[in-house]
This record gives sequence, structure tokens and C-alpha cells, in this order.
Amino acid sequence: MPMASRTRAPRHWPHEIRYIRSQCYHSSLPAAIRSYIDGTDGFSDVSPKAPAGQSPPVTIQRISSPSHPAYGQYGLFASKKIPPRTHIIVYAGEVHCDDRPDSDYDLSLHRAQGGVNVGVDASTMGNEARFINDFRGVREKPNASFVDDRGPLGELRMSIWSVGEGIKKGEEILVSYGKSWWHSRCK
Repeated sequence: MPMASRTRAPRHWPHEIRYIRSQCYHSSLPAAIRSYIDGTDGFSDVSPKAPAGQSPPVTIQRISSPSHPAYGQYGLFASKKIPPRTHIIVYAGEVHCDDRPDSDYDLSLHRAQGGVNVGVDASTMGNEARFINDFRGVREKPNASFVDDRGPLGELRMSIWSVGEGIKKGEEILVSYGKSWWHSRCK
């Protein structure tokens, strides 16, 4: 019986973080919400908006400019030219319904009826997208944005797309974390 191949982590990947290519589901997700998120509920729009199976056009690099807010840390950079309004990468992590106020890698994925909030957290497992930085202090405006969409199998996911002008090879890919993210950390 052939051995299952392990997904190889990219260069500069932190050894304490599990590298994954697609989202994982935490036990805190109620069954009905999980079936909506993973697209097996029969009601989800399963038409994918982004191409599947392609390697993302990104690389992880250390921030070397002392004026960058994340100096000495890592960022996500374009490994080739990315045209405007193009899918770049899925933000993979652990999809959950529990509260994670201390995670800097937790994004809101879905707000279900009854007040249940679903997040995707890349603090302990994720892919290259976890290295995306906020544009503040680096550029005048973001060159990418978070967009929720459905994958090729109908799964709800958070993706990163380029915005209007596109992204040059070697340029850092930057999004807006949003005012509420910054407000919660600058109290």
C-alpha cells in the first residue's frame, strides 16, 4: 500500500505551525452549520468563483525595511505578476464556532442564524495566507482584499483577491484588517 504523501511546507514556514492546504473543521461546529460551511447541505451555491488546483502565486519573505510596521517578521509577496481582480489564495485554517479573542489570525467566515459566529483561525494551522499583512504604514491603500466565496466542492471559504490595479512580481500583498481588528488591539 503506498504511503500517503505529506504536504511540504514552504520556505520560512514556522515549525510550530501545522501547514495545511485546505481548511480543517473544529469540533465546536454544530452539524447543521458544518454542512452549510462544507457545502453538503444541498442549499449552498456550489459554483466556484476561483480556479482550483493551481499553486498560489505567493512567497513568504522576511520584512527587511526598518520603516515597515512588521519589520523583522514575515509577509506575503507575489511570486509573479497578479492581474487585477484575480484570486490569489484561500485563507486556510481551523473553521470553528468557539471564542478566540487572543488569536491574531482569526477571521470571521459566517454569521449563522441564532447568533452563531463561524471563524477561520490560522494561529496553529494554516497556509501561506496567514502571513498577509495590513496595508497601514506600508502603502496608501490595500492591493488585495478578503472575499468569502465557495470552493470547487461547494465549501464556504475566505479567499484573498487582488484589487483594481493588480500586483507586481516581488510586491508585498496587503489587505485591510479592518478598523474593528485594530480597535480591539489598541485599547
